[in-house]
Amino acid sequence: MNQYETVFILTPVLSEAQMKEAVQEYEKFLKSEGAKLVSKEDWGLRKLAYPIQKKSTGFYTLFEFQAAPSDIEKLEVKFKRDERVIRFLTVKMDKYHVTYAEARRNKKKNKNQENA
Repeated sequence: MNQYETVFILTPVLSEAQMKEAVQEYEKFLKSEGAKLVSKEDWGLRKLAYPIQKKSTGFYTLFEFQAAPSDIEKLEVKFKRDERVIRFLTVKMDKYHVTYAEARRNKKKNKNQENA
């Protein structure tokens, strides 16, 4: 199994509940395909660098997971068929990327503990 990172942008016309439901749907899909979810980050509503489908904002979500390459194909087909998803990007992580992602998560975790 390889480690992957996927960022996808959901359309801003969704309510908060609809957005969370869509994210949970993709999370369940990955788990049903046998993927192991390492990390999930909700980046919230952010401004896009350029308009997409006449929209200037979108709900960003990042998944970091371990899966077989065939699962990525299925996930991307699901993204393409879903009208709520306006953009997505999946990247295979090498050992340096994995190390960096772990350090970034730990730094964020420590920062959150200090603020609590």
